[in-house]
Amino acid sequence: MNVSVKGRALRRAALYLALTAGLTALPVHAQKNTADADKLETVNVVSTGTRAGNRSDTDTAAPVDVIGREAIEATGAIETGKLLQKLAPSFNFPTSFVSDGTDLIWPATLRGLGPDQVLVLVNGKRRHQQALVNVQQSIGRGSAGTDINSIPIAAIERIEVLRDGASAQYGSDAIAGVINIILKDQTDHTDLSLEIGETYAGDGDQYRGAINTGFKFGDEGFLNLTVDYMKRLETNRAGPDSLRVDPPRVTQRLGEADMEGAQLWINAGVPLGGGELYAFGGVSRREGNSSGFFRPAGDGRTIPQLYPNGFLPTLITETDDRSLAVGYRHDISDAWKLDFSVNRGWNQFEFKSENSANVSYYYEPKPGGGIYGETPTSAKDGTLRFKQTTANIDLRGDVDWGIGAEPLYLAFGAEWRRDGYQIIAGDPVSYQYGRTNDGGIEIINGAGGIAAAGIQGFPGFTPGTEIDASRRSIGVYVDAESYVTQNFLVGAAARFEDYSDFGTNTTGKLSLRYNFTDTFSLRGTVSKGFRAPSVQQQFFSQVSTNLNADGVLTDTITARQGSPVARAFGIKPLQEESSDNYSLGFVWKPSTEFSLTADLYQINIDDRIVFSSAIGPEPGSEDCTDAAVCPIALLLRPLNVGQATFFTNAIDTKTRGIDIVGEYSTELASGARLGFSAALDFNKTEVLRINSPSSFLPSSTLFAREQITLIEEGQPRQRATLGTNYHSGPWHTDLAFNYYGSVAGEGFTPGLKQKWGGKWLTDLSVSYNFTDDLRLTVGGNNIFDVYPDRWKSNGPGENPFPYLGFKYGWETLPFGLNGGYYYARMNYRF
Repeated sequence: MNVSVKGRALRRAALYLALTAGLTALPVHAQKNTADADKLETVNVVSTGTRAGNRSDTDTAAPVDVIGREAIEATGAIETGKLLQKLAPSFNFPTSFVSDGTDLIWPATLRGLGPDQVLVLVNGKRRHQQALVNVQQSIGRGSAGTDINSIPIAAIERIEVLRDGASAQYGSDAIAGVINIILKDQTDHTDLSLEIGETYAGDGDQYRGAINTGFKFGDEGFLNLTVDYMKRLETNRAGPDSLRVDPPRVTQRLGEADMEGAQLWINAGVPLGGGELYAFGGVSRREGNSSGFFRPAGDGRTIPQLYPNGFLPTLITETDDRSLAVGYRHDISDAWKLDFSVNRGWNQFEFKSENSANVSYYYEPKPGGGIYGETPTSAKDGTLRFKQTTANIDLRGDVDWGIGAEPLYLAFGAEWRRDGYQIIAGDPVSYQYGRTNDGGIEIINGAGGIAAAGIQGFPGFTPGTEIDASRRSIGVYVDAESYVTQNFLVGAAARFEDYSDFGTNTTGKLSLRYNFTDTFSLRGTVSKGFRAPSVQQQFFSQVSTNLNADGVLTDTITARQGSPVARAFGIKPLQEESSDNYSLGFVWKPSTEFSLTADLYQINIDDRIVFSSAIGPEPGSEDCTDAAVCPIALLLRPLNVGQATFFTNAIDTKTRGIDIVGEYSTELASGARLGFSAALDFNKTEVLRINSPSSFLPSSTLFAREQITLIEEGQPRQRATLGTNYHSGPWHTDLAFNYYGSVAGEGFTPGLKQKWGGKWLTDLSVSYNFTDDLRLTVGGNNIFDVYPDRWKSNGPGENPFPYLGFKYGWETLPFGLNGGYYYARMNYRF
């Protein structure tokens, strides 16, 4: 939706006046939204990272953030990933565009590591990963994380974020930490939420409606049900393209993609045989509409008869997610509990191209002379599927061991897991070279070169890339924790896992805490962790169109591990990543109203799995036939592609950082509640070593400098959230300042590092309760309309992207480029 400058100014002024009026009448307070200190203590009892059932977030040996329901609602976020980014500074959720499927599923990271190095749980059970593999130049490149937005905000009671390595406690993927999403189980009321908003620029309209309700079954049984619908219109911050079109005009779509989605989730439990039969899970479907890179007139990938002014390929993506966990928990005795569960997760990601063409179809020679002169302009490009089945049996309890100040809390368990991955080919026109797919036929495009195969924008998955494969794993663990003296807490865990594809792994963890006084404690952990290579990384393969080092669109093959191409390049089968995690911190809680924690951490990862650089032929090797001179060119030439990429255990990294969290909450004489909170994360990741398994691929070619920059500087090294809110009578005001540190990238300008400075963003909302059941909220995110720094260039010869419409960058955008956003939300309870 386009609006005039005057219209935008009026809307912005109205928002400022409304919010300023609210602030004039009200003080402000913190993100701990509790009515009194006793409630604060109750809300903060945690279940993540400890097997004892009586620890609060400031009583644990490892740092745990607890994000309550009111804090979630105060953010104004309508997606789970965005609310975590606002409330947990160690969490990053960067925006992507022109990045294929990553435009719809953004990567979620913790402590500056990768999306697949953070484990997501729901109600304490492992959540399955997404089918999509991030293969473009975005954060999380080469990973398949968890689609955290498939879990609706309306279904969430609280979120616990364990900021510590926990592979010994929970298994693979928990190198950076654990996010445990606890679902609602209330049965007393129905909550209806309606929200509408748009950006200051007049686009990016968002609409959301959600309902959560609960039903009782007898005295103790319950069913909690959530339905959530959301629609988001695109934003576009592209500038004019002055290099490829005359007169200059906007040719790109650079911003958040169109998205529409619906979700249905349940959480249930019923008494059975002296225990409880429980189930939870949901279905989620989202569809996105984004675009590829503009193809100008005169380009060999453009057909003048169809697109005389060039064209922008459209990519329609759809993700379907289903999950269901069923379990039975039973009290064996007053001290011991048995829990058995089976959890099934399924994620599918589909690609479809529109407003496109298969150039080879159009220019294919026709029997009898001439060319066919026609091509479909849309095609289904293929489907990715990930399936996971997990069965757990856990025994937890305590024994009076006659030592220390409390019982010994013990947990034992076993896990069986099956991971499956499937690639389904697209329509023939999406990948074929001409109708016969015969590479021996010379098809000349309109510019005089060899015509490109497949649909433009996102060439489809071929029958040769199809696969339906799986692997299995078995794990057993033991976990113990107790105060061995009145003030000294000791915890230990060990886990053994056996994978059907790469073998066994053993991890361990030691946790310590010493309470020097009732108000001050030191805590620390040491652990050995691991991450198994995902089946997505093992079995994914594709031919896609990317920019090469010269800025030219080039077909790139992602070769599956163990394939003839991978073996020819000397790429070895994937092995697990291994990590050493260390943390040391203190907890200071002089009163029930104030707490301060600080935790230093270091995470060393060996044999980290990465997506290699795009490996192209040697310079000047067009006519080379000597394998000793141009081995890469000779390997790529028969594949009819210009570049190759691989998944490989190529690098060792070290991440160091500190998390600082402070909270203060008090009740004023007037009865109002006032508080403040501050949370800061400082981290730095370094690539220590690059290991090339190939005899002719140098380390600098396998994993080039621009990929090192993406890992080391692509995510903010500094993040901070300062919050305050105030609750008095019917009024509730929330104010938050979010700082995103500087980031850098050179993935699209090799050798020329671009740096974007750190920025402060301000969020503000004012709520009024008309009755106990009806609340109206008016708010704004990024109310001062802050944008990233502009992409710098000394001319198109040095960096062409600002002249192609890329004003604010591309590969790394920690807070996006939408600018200010305002919204109104109505909550009604009945």
